[in-house]
Amino acid sequence: MEAKYSKYVLEFKRPSGTSRGVLLEKETFILEISEAGKKGTGECAIFRGLSFDDRPDYEEKLKWLCDHIEQSPDHLKEELKEFPSIWFGYEQAVLNLKHGDHLYFPGEFTDGKSAITINGLIWMGDIGYMEEQIREKLEKGFHCIKLKIGVNWKEEHSILQKLREKFSKDQLELRVDANGGFNRGEAVVVLQQLADLNIHSIEQPIKAGNWNDMAELCAVTPTPIALDEELIGIIDSEEKKKLLKTIQPQYIILKPALVGGFAGSDEWIALAEAQNIGWWITSALESNIGLNAIAQYTFTKNNPMPQGLGTGALFVNNFESSLELSNELLWFRK
Repeated sequence: MEAKYSKYVLEFKRPSGTSRGVLLEKETFILEISEAGKKGTGECAIFRGLSFDDRPDYEEKLKWLCDHIEQSPDHLKEELKEFPSIWFGYEQAVLNLKHGDHLYFPGEFTDGKSAITINGLIWMGDIGYMEEQIREKLEKGFHCIKLKIGVNWKEEHSILQKLREKFSKDQLELRVDANGGFNRGEAVVVLQQLADLNIHSIEQPIKAGNWNDMAELCAVTPTPIALDEELIGIIDSEEKKKLLKTIQPQYIILKPALVGGFAGSDEWIALAEAQNIGWWITSALESNIGLNAIAQYTFTKNNPMPQGLGTGALFVNNFESSLELSNELLWFRK
């Protein structure tokens, strides 16, 4: 068994805004494992500025993995526990080596018999740009839209009000993602304003790491709260349990590249379900390689909620994809 990796920089078609700043490009690493004439490909989808493993020795660890690729998966997993995106790439490459042909989790989804319902993502920008994205998503038949908020709440609130005037909560599910954009005092007000508009949920209203403040918000919030960045860097099982027990959120959001791949996501799901906490899966600006693997994994989890999977259409230089979006349904086409 041999392995190699290469760096790849994805370029956005247009600047994409979040409350953490505007994104112009996204660095990622492609891992290839070969054995007996077969090849498996995975994506070590690091997210600079957000990933727990965004550290100076990242490539050094990737090289270490390639040099030690023949060691047991259990040993590699232990060695890579502080590098969730590298482990994620390894999981993909091993699965692809086994199944071949863009496959990671073969089944009804990859046979083209069933699809995944996804939400439409609205990026931050000026009012005109956000409304243009919303129109486009509605015309394509989306029944669930997620808006990035937390930069100019007055304008963002106005957009949500207009949407709700046109569409009831039964016609259109609205989710928002603040990326930690509010302080606690602001969050209390915003949570009530969102409830008045029948907003489904808000992701990460305040910055991660403030467990007690988040717990107090979750205990009284009129709008369900979903933890996202809060899960990043929590790698110990007991610590995961403690976080969920302390904060008791209504939902958690799982980004496999940020929470330890499929194994890490499975663990979070089991812990959340044991405490009656809801969850869904989202992508984190992976290339079509990682996105394809996440979509196939997501389908196996049988979660009926709209999932937060992109379509890879944000980048000008993405890889070929087997994923195809028809209205709000994500299909696998060989």
